[in-house]
Amino acid sequence: MSPTARPAPAGPATASRPPGVHRIAVVAVPPVTAFDLTIPDLVFGSAEQDGDPLYEVRICTAEPGPVATTGSLRVVVPHGLEVIAEADTVLVAGSASRADADERILTALRGAAGRGARTASICTGAFVLAQAGLLDGHSATTYWVQAGALEHRFPKVRVLPQALFVDDGPVLTSAGLTAGIDLCLHMVRTDHGAAVANAVARLAALSEVREGGRAQVVPTPVATAGSSSLAATRAWALARLAEPLPLAALAAHAGVSVRTLNRRFRAETGTTPLHWLLTQRLEQARELLECTDLAVEQVATRTGFVTADSLRAHLLRRVGMTPRAYRAHFARPDRSPADPSPGRGR
Repeated sequence: MSPTARPAPAGPATASRPPGVHRIAVVAVPPVTAFDLTIPDLVFGSAEQDGDPLYEVRICTAEPGPVATTGSLRVVVPHGLEVIAEADTVLVAGSASRADADERILTALRGAAGRGARTASICTGAFVLAQAGLLDGHSATTYWVQAGALEHRFPKVRVLPQALFVDDGPVLTSAGLTAGIDLCLHMVRTDHGAAVANAVARLAALSEVREGGRAQVVPTPVATAGSSSLAATRAWALARLAEPLPLAALAAHAGVSVRTLNRRFRAETGTTPLHWLLTQRLEQARELLECTDLAVEQVATRTGFVTADSLRAHLLRRVGMTPRAYRAHFARPDRSPADPSPGRGR
C-alpha cells in the first residue's frame, strides 16, 4: 500500500521520557528470531534530528530474562510487558512458534491498540497480531513461506503475500528479515520525513528506498563470469534525476537493448526502470521540500518532474499530501534558503 504521511501517534507522557521522543516497545515471542529483534534498535536508534534522538526502543517479553531464539544466539530481554502501556508504537518481532502466544502478550497488544498506539510486526510477528484480533479486516503481509498459513488460519485478514510491507492505518506488517528494515524506515519517514529516514538508510548502507508494494522474492540468477549488474546504470541515473531519462538512454548506458534492460532491471530490483525512477525522484523531491525553501516549481525541475502540477499529482498519489502540505508538515527549521529565482508553492 502507498505510504501516507501522518503525525506520530500520541502516547502517554512519562516523567522519564525526553521531550519529543517516541517510545517503541518491541515484543519478543519465544522462540524469537534474533535478527528481527535487532532491527528496531538499528533503525529507530539511529534516527536523530539536530543531534537529539527521536525514538527510545525497549525490548520486552512476558517473562524478562533469557529468551529462546531460533538459532544458537542467546538473548536476554530486560523488560516485562509493562513497557507496552507506555509505548507509542508496539512492534512484534518474528517468532518460530505457531501456537497461540502467551495470553498476557495478546491482552497487552489489545490494550495498546485500544488506546490508539501504532501496532506493527516484522515477519511472522503478524501471526501474533492476528491472534490478538488486530489484523481482522486489515491487509497484511508476512514472510512469503508462511503467507498461506496466515491466510488459512485467519480468514478475516487480507493477506498480500508478495508485499515487502503493508501500512494499513493503525497496523503495519512486514515480510521477513530485511523487509523489517524497510518497514521501520517507512515508519521513520512517516513520522519525521524523508530526510531523516534517508539519513538512517545511509547509516545502514542501504543503496535505495524500497516501497511496500515491491515483491518479496526477486528471482535473480547467479552471476556468471563476465556478467554485470545494472548497479552502475542506476547510480548514473540517480546523479541525473533532473534530466529526461527515457528507457533508451538507460539501455544505452547499460549497453543493452530496451527489452533486455526491462528484463534485467526487474530481475535485480523487483520493479520496472520507470517505476524505480519515479520512486527516486519522489524521494529527492521530498527531501528538497523538507530541507530547502525552494519553490515547488524549482523542486519539480530539479527532480525531473518538469512542472509543479506533475510533482503535485505524483506526491498526492503516493503520499496523500500536496507539496505545500508536505512542506508545512515536515519542513526542518534549519532548511536552506531558496534560490533567488522566482517561483511559488502550491
